[in-house]
Amino acid sequence: MNAQAVPAAVSRSRRKSAAERRRPAAGPDRALLLAVLVLVGLGLVMVASASTAIAERHAGDPFFYLWRQLAFAGLGALLAVGVWHLPLRLWQQAGPWLMPLGVFLLLLVFVPGLGREVNGSQRWVHLGPVNLQVSEFVKLFVILYLAGYLVRHQAAVRTSLGGFLRPLALLLIFAMLLLLQPDYGAAAVMLMTAMGMMWLGGARLFQFLLLLAGLAGSLALLAWVSPYRMERLTAFLNPWADPFDSGFQLTQALIAFGRGEWFGVGLGASVQKLFYLPEAHTDFLFAVLAEELGLVAVLAVIGLFGFIVLRAMAIGRRAEERDLPFQAFVAYGIGIWIGLQAFINLGVNMGVLPTKGLTLPLMSYGGSSLVVMGIAVALLLRVDRETRQAGQGARPW
Repeated sequence: MNAQAVPAAVSRSRRKSAAERRRPAAGPDRALLLAVLVLVGLGLVMVASASTAIAERHAGDPFFYLWRQLAFAGLGALLAVGVWHLPLRLWQQAGPWLMPLGVFLLLLVFVPGLGREVNGSQRWVHLGPVNLQVSEFVKLFVILYLAGYLVRHQAAVRTSLGGFLRPLALLLIFAMLLLLQPDYGAAAVMLMTAMGMMWLGGARLFQFLLLLAGLAGSLALLAWVSPYRMERLTAFLNPWADPFDSGFQLTQALIAFGRGEWFGVGLGASVQKLFYLPEAHTDFLFAVLAEELGLVAVLAVIGLFGFIVLRAMAIGRRAEERDLPFQAFVAYGIGIWIGLQAFINLGVNMGVLPTKGLTLPLMSYGGSSLVVMGIAVALLLRVDRETRQAGQGARPW
């Protein structure tokens, strides 16, 4: 390269570098956003399909649940846009206040006139035309609080048992309130997400072994003293032993999977959703999807969730490398949460886990779940944005 060409090449390189610095900070992670939008869109289609019979019977409108889900999707999108524009330092400052707010919300479900009981569980706060499932918000609060705690006390978490146990003692209060509702699935997801974050925060192995031993003993005791939990466990192990009572949900879900084969029986052509499969548009939406769209759609949904979780972990890793620990722990927590809840719901639908009553994130019918997931995805996209800004030498807020 001659002497005249060198300055020109340097100039082009500088212009290209400047353009690259401007482009990444301009918008969200498109691949992650596309995966989320595909799941939400597919979820809306399946909610419309799975709920027609029950909506016609209960509300006189076959698309009653679809209209409501669309409204919640719109609200979630509006809140997500607002959250994406908020710097994460505001959430870090608000973290300690979210814990008492979470306790307050969990106590509201037990207030006569406010709390609403559905299918033997009192998990909702009745607010006019909508029911707020507070456990969905509490799971997000725990992630934001614990991310801040790990930043403030990371040395104590790594070196002392007290630093490890203090936040878990607060989480046990949440878990007890959730079990009183009862919401066993939400308590399990919350505790496992917290443990995953603590592990990534540097907690020592023997601390986890002690905690896991205690949790295993507690869960075994709960299953033994609560007949309905023991019934769920035994039904999961052998649902065909009582296919018309304790094993009814699981056997109907397995029939739906068997009917779907490779490409499904066709959208809207499910037989199991016609009052055979309980909660077809919420807990067992995935089984209806498998019946109508087949194994190909099942693998696509699993692949999309896997992509979102891996993307969240990669975003967290980049934030950690850029010395943004709060952002990193928020991304890790959201990735673990989405992955765990999706894994449990898919496992329940496919008969490899006992019934937990958890929705499939971004897809199942449920306003609280869809709105909170919108906020969580926006937080994840915000972490990515601030990480890229930090990599360009700019302040991420």
